[in-house]
Amino acid sequence: MPKLTIDGMEVEVPTGTTILQAAELAGVEIPRFCYHDRLSIAGNCRMCLVDVEKSPKPVASCAMPAGDGMVVHTKSDKAFKSRAGVMEFLLINHPLDCPICDQGGECDLQDQAMAYGFDRGRFEENKRAVKDKNMGPVISTIMTRCIHCTRCVRFATEVAGVPELGATGRGEDMEITTYLEKALDSELSGCVVDLCPVGALTSKPYEFKARPWELRKTESIDVLDAVGSNTRVDVRGREVMRILPRINEDVNEEWLGDKSRLACDGLKYQRLDQPYVRRDGKLRPASWQEAFEAIAAKLNGLSGSKIAAVAGDTVDCESMVALKDLMTSVGSPNLDCRQDGAAVDPSVRASYLFNSTIAGIENADALLIIGSNPRKEAPVLNARIRKRYLQGEFQVSVIGEQADLTYRYDHLGDTADVLAKIADGSHPLAATLKAAKAPMLILGMGALSRPDGSAILAAARQVADSCGLVKDGWNGFNVLHTAGARVGGLDVGFVPGSGGKGTRDILNGARKGEIEVLYLLGADEIDTTGLDNTFVIYQGHHGDRGAHRADVILPGAAFTEKDGTYVNTEGRPQQGYRAAFPPGDAREDWAIIRALSEVLGKKLPYDNLAQVRKRLSDVNAVFSVMDRVQAAEWKTFGNAGAISATGFDYPVKNYYMTDPISRASLTMARCTEEFVTGETKKTGTDG
Repeated sequence: MPKLTIDGMEVEVPTGTTILQAAELAGVEIPRFCYHDRLSIAGNCRMCLVDVEKSPKPVASCAMPAGDGMVVHTKSDKAFKSRAGVMEFLLINHPLDCPICDQGGECDLQDQAMAYGFDRGRFEENKRAVKDKNMGPVISTIMTRCIHCTRCVRFATEVAGVPELGATGRGEDMEITTYLEKALDSELSGCVVDLCPVGALTSKPYEFKARPWELRKTESIDVLDAVGSNTRVDVRGREVMRILPRINEDVNEEWLGDKSRLACDGLKYQRLDQPYVRRDGKLRPASWQEAFEAIAAKLNGLSGSKIAAVAGDTVDCESMVALKDLMTSVGSPNLDCRQDGAAVDPSVRASYLFNSTIAGIENADALLIIGSNPRKEAPVLNARIRKRYLQGEFQVSVIGEQADLTYRYDHLGDTADVLAKIADGSHPLAATLKAAKAPMLILGMGALSRPDGSAILAAARQVADSCGLVKDGWNGFNVLHTAGARVGGLDVGFVPGSGGKGTRDILNGARKGEIEVLYLLGADEIDTTGLDNTFVIYQGHHGDRGAHRADVILPGAAFTEKDGTYVNTEGRPQQGYRAAFPPGDAREDWAIIRALSEVLGKKLPYDNLAQVRKRLSDVNAVFSVMDRVQAAEWKTFGNAGAISATGFDYPVKNYYMTDPISRASLTMARCTEEFVTGETKKTGTDG
């Protein structure tokens, strides 16, 4: 390991470390524009020049490997003058329009110009101007500001896997553009806004809306998919202006999907801000007391077997444990958090977790994907798979539809019966998995929500056992959920009790008259047809599918408007915090359920959030420690049976609209029109 001296400090670093990385290890900051630690080295901005003894000229520290005995000066006059010269060149053609630039206040170029810029320029030639490019409804472009750092190009090619950005022309005619003059077609395209060190690429939905110093910043968790990406919610007044990613190396690194980032404008539209009660066939505004009394009048004297509850995909664990306790108090075993009827085994935690963990993908050397399209269902997780693929010696196989996953894979077939052949060892892939040191499979909701989902689950477990996916220190059996609340609901036990009905049976029972009262806690992805004779209570934050059929509406808070606990697909409990207040009379969900329980004469034994969380920990010990994945015990699960030779019905057909918030979002509507509807017109497919 080479030892070098940086600004008088001796540092020992691993072989291959660059001078810039060595300086960071020593706590020395070197300015940069093109360098990013998650992208390949470009070395084209030259802002990171340092003075290395015995070197005839300044050295680009991002591209120069640290050598043994090097003596580096980052604050010498030579280094400072070199950077000042680079800054002067960068500003030759820059429009210097900071007062009207959305990047103002959080711009790398602006910050570095304060340190290395000069108060006047020596160039009298006209500044060049570059035509703005159309990169779609997510990214706004003012390419005259571009300094050609190529971060966006490298991100699109390396991380997102859509090599649609690049540089055309040479010298002063060089431009960064999409080759075919079309929108950047990636579910991670918004990340280039974070990466851009100047104001060339900014967020189109956020354009000219607010300044960073006007915003109140709150740490939170994304619930629009099951990855549980760490986010920061920026609010002005009561309005969520934008959502940005936070760094969490174990979950989302520093990336965030476009839906999670930009669907926040849906929080302004179609909101439920007061209770409603259906009278004479129409929903009419009511007080909380009137709504509770209408529910009490229906529930009083009703057998628990005729009452059921279904929890939605973005609900917090506190609300689910409160509703579960309420259902238990009225004697109902009919409850479920699986709107799609996914055939996981709630009694065996390993049967519904991403057991290898998201970060563990980087340790795998073989992967089998069954009935899942991770690019649509979890784009950040898919980027982690691509990252591992680019490192080499990683075979990916897919059972399901042929789709562009941004990496190469072996397509084993469209139908699920291929899995049975792998399970009994007759398929060649079985030998490949056995030979791998850390093999893994990903089982998607497209496989588990089928009528034969339980048989597929059993076959996948058989593959895990027979092909060595589970061994000391490694569990390669993974379930990829599509709902942010799903694992939390299973951990809470929001599943049918003894003799209770699951989602499918609840809905069928309601149509037959066996279920007379149905409580929908943010459940909008179920088929509400045929529920005309059922008394439906809907508690949620948007006037979506569930609210349209409701007899009583209880307005709840969205995930940005309450403190809540969520468990991601790998079983990691995380807490989000309230960034804004809910509109009108809307309240936090657990508090609504607690208030209703008192009117029903079944008062729940907690009065504040701390007591609810104590109840969560009592129900399941995984809630005792936040942000830690607890390994699940490997047991037998699934019911062996015949697997139908049919294809998969994938749950996410339109990535941009999967929940009430994104369906209410204007930005997601524009993305749907650009990437889904527009593509359908071109190809003639059903999107």
